[in-house]
Amino acid sequence: MPPTLASLVHHSALKLTVRAGEDRLDVPVRWAHVSELADPVPYMEGGELLLITALKLDAEDPEAMHRYVKRLAGAGVVGLGFAVGVNYDDVPEALVDAARQEGLPLLEVPRRTPFLAISKAVSAAIAADQYRAVTAGFAAQRELTRRTLTDGPEGLLAALAAQVDGWAALYDASGAVVATAPEWAGRRAARLTADVQRLRERPAPASSVVGGAGNTEHSENADRVELHSLGTSRRPRSALAVGTAAALGTAERYAVHSAIALLTLTTERSRSLHEAGLRIDAAVLRMLLAGEPDHARTVAGDLYGGLLDAPFRMIVAESGAARNRTSTATHTAAGTGGDPGGDPLGVLAEAAESAAARAGEAVLIVPDGERLVVLATDGGAAVAACVEHASALEAARPAAEPRAGGDEESLVVGLSAPSGPIAAATAYKQAQQALSVARRRGRVCVEHEHVAAGSVLPLLADDAVRAFADGLLRALRDHDATGRGDLVASLRAWLSRHGQWDAAAADLGVHRHTLRYRMRRVEEILGRSLDDPDVRMELWLALKTTAPE
Repeated sequence: MPPTLASLVHHSALKLTVRAGEDRLDVPVRWAHVSELADPVPYMEGGELLLITALKLDAEDPEAMHRYVKRLAGAGVVGLGFAVGVNYDDVPEALVDAARQEGLPLLEVPRRTPFLAISKAVSAAIAADQYRAVTAGFAAQRELTRRTLTDGPEGLLAALAAQVDGWAALYDASGAVVATAPEWAGRRAARLTADVQRLRERPAPASSVVGGAGNTEHSENADRVELHSLGTSRRPRSALAVGTAAALGTAERYAVHSAIALLTLTTERSRSLHEAGLRIDAAVLRMLLAGEPDHARTVAGDLYGGLLDAPFRMIVAESGAARNRTSTATHTAAGTGGDPGGDPLGVLAEAAESAAARAGEAVLIVPDGERLVVLATDGGAAVAACVEHASALEAARPAAEPRAGGDEESLVVGLSAPSGPIAAATAYKQAQQALSVARRRGRVCVEHEHVAAGSVLPLLADDAVRAFADGLLRALRDHDATGRGDLVASLRAWLSRHGQWDAAAADLGVHRHTLRYRMRRVEEILGRSLDDPDVRMELWLALKTTAPE
């Protein structure tokens, strides 16, 4: 520990005598400073033991001494050393009384003890304390490294909590608690999620202090909690929290810095390893899509657990921002580097990965050109996170925002039906089809099962389809506008009755010969035969796509 007034008083070579402030000798001394100025306060930083001979002071004037001592105490001076036998044979009572009134420790320095000896004693004690702190820091670093190698991040947190005599917690990129030590700290760590998320918005490396004295935001307990971002990218991938009853000392600070470095190494893979992992991911996906699940399992080994053994879902996501993005897809739920930043695909990948990690699931995330492909367990946390993320984006859209088009920052997601390794290619096509439907409808996410279970007509809600329908029926509508017949309504009735003349004529309230005449006029105007099933299909879809007039 640093030197204190008590340790200086007990120093056998200094022979100091306490004249006032006996109950405040345990205060640390940051430095010993000599000054004969009548007002040395402007040159004080706080924490000093001030040494004087009263060369320029009237130490016997009670009022002057009271003002002098009061200013020293207000400036943070922790003690006053008065040399006797120089200007005064004894410590003046006016100075002793003032020191007692202000509670400032007053030490009598004998003539045979030079001020230099006191300064050397303080300096030596400070150096010894720093040496002990550095030595303890190196010992802590060795212990933290050993526990990391043997027990992983959980072991490191346990060792760190013991070193700082407090608790420690590790958070993932979303701010969720991954691990704590001791276990009882889990609830305290969970209350800091919002603080971790705010820290994540700042460029790394970043740190902040919450709780403790002077901060009532987390006054439920008296912990002083330091939060530190982890990771080498601009946006942190995770965070470390360290809770203690008081501010960290030098040795504890060494331990925390060592933990930050070790956790960064364990959570951040090297660029070459990351790229190798991406190549394996892409190769496994290509094998699945090529109908070679056995080869995919051989290459993957235990990398994805039981993910490749079905049932799983295929998710295909697309964003205009993907054209300029750097690949941020990740290997498995264990986590990789990368900075999703403002890239919607990167944010989606991070959401899926974080959810899978918390649930102990494996997930395969692969960038595919301007798209992102996610293969995740059916009914698992990663699929739910993707759907939830898309739903949140859908709900956050302004009502006046265009629902379809080329928004460069928009995210569009297609989700396949549950599938297995043999049908991976089919699942991929289903996800692509759902993605296409989502794009046309101006939706963020569409599931293939919902598309297959619904009507085909919503799929035609596209400007190009409407333009085709309007063009196909325009001549008939122009004819009807002259008052020379009702060809559009007649065509609709005839097609809805599958070409049955009597039934269609009855619906229209006309004679069947009248209806036959109108259908001939439709053929003449369009230049197409109603005997052709393709023509009938196109006309029916055009009628269903456009509102009847």
